[in-house]
Amino acid sequence: MTRPSIPCVVFLLLICLTPSAEEADQTRVRAARIAAVMDEKLLAGQVLLTGLDGNGTLPDAMRSMLRDISPGGVMLFRMNLNMDKERIPAFLKTVSDLAAASPGIPPFMAVDHEGGIVHRFDAGVEKLKPPLSYWAMAFKDSALRAIEEDAFRSGKEIHALGISLNLAPVAETLNAENEAFLEDRSYGPDAAFVEAAAAAFIRGMAAAKVACVVKHFPGNSGADPHKTASTLTETRESLEKKIEPFAGVIWKERPAGVMVSHVIVNAWDAGVNASRSRAVVSGWLRENLGFQGIILGDDYSMGAIGAAGLSEEEAVVEALNAGVDMVMTWPRSLGRVHRAILRALAEGRITRKQLEEAAARIIYEKIRYGLME
Repeated sequence: MTRPSIPCVVFLLLICLTPSAEEADQTRVRAARIAAVMDEKLLAGQVLLTGLDGNGTLPDAMRSMLRDISPGGVMLFRMNLNMDKERIPAFLKTVSDLAAASPGIPPFMAVDHEGGIVHRFDAGVEKLKPPLSYWAMAFKDSALRAIEEDAFRSGKEIHALGISLNLAPVAETLNAENEAFLEDRSYGPDAAFVEAAAAAFIRGMAAAKVACVVKHFPGNSGADPHKTASTLTETRESLEKKIEPFAGVIWKERPAGVMVSHVIVNAWDAGVNASRSRAVVSGWLRENLGFQGIILGDDYSMGAIGAAGLSEEEAVVEALNAGVDMVMTWPRSLGRVHRAILRALAEGRITRKQLEEAAARIIYEKIRYGLME
């Protein structure tokens, strides 16, 4: 019997993993029911994707915060994964067990696994090729097959370690304005190829049971958001062309999440970061593009948020009010952000309905990718 090729295996796995519309609707109802019976403390925890103190072992303060807050996700960096590959699964299971919310809701274990300059693991875990290197391949069909195969193979490896959420791929088209920031993280200067490449990456990861978060919607300008704010000055018509890769993968691949950047989009909401703009998040991404998955806000401790004169806690509350489902935070501010959400809820600045809807979308994707029954 002839052994099937990797693309064939990926295709067959995706058929098995892709729910019918009826099944998806039933799962959404189940996720909503779970969120509806969660108390406010658990709901406020579910919308947090936190960084982690610890490498192999956890400080007592980190263990206590994970137990107390039960964040919806934990994001891992090289400082957490700088160990022999064989030690990673037990460490991540310890973290996941500590952070799991009742009833039986484990956190997403997340990592940026883009390839090229973004690689969070130490020796022993495959480093994916730079996304831009696929654009340089002479035959684009071969490049797309290679992306899907590489993502599937690497996805199986990181899934076996305990990773369930990949904060990748980058679906921004490379241009003169953003290349200094993105470097080799984009699939290139052609929007059609970027869309096809990002879709191939998502398919490969999904077949390996790793959910993907496409980033950074709606794009970046020349400034590094870690340091300062940046602005997109194009018209709405020009911006629709700019985000074609995002629109395509949302429609065709239904990724688990889309990460919204801190860029300011004057044509949609002048002077306001996209990551805290109701017009961008709820209007453009949710309603116009029809995205039903998790909308993830980028790190709210970045300089782009500070430039707006906001604290991390203030920005997070604004983001949740704008329609963001999940926000990034860090151990140093995890407790403060969690308390700020509960305070905003008590004061009526966030409604329980908003948190329930956000948590339901997060739980739906956890069910979809096999983290929960």
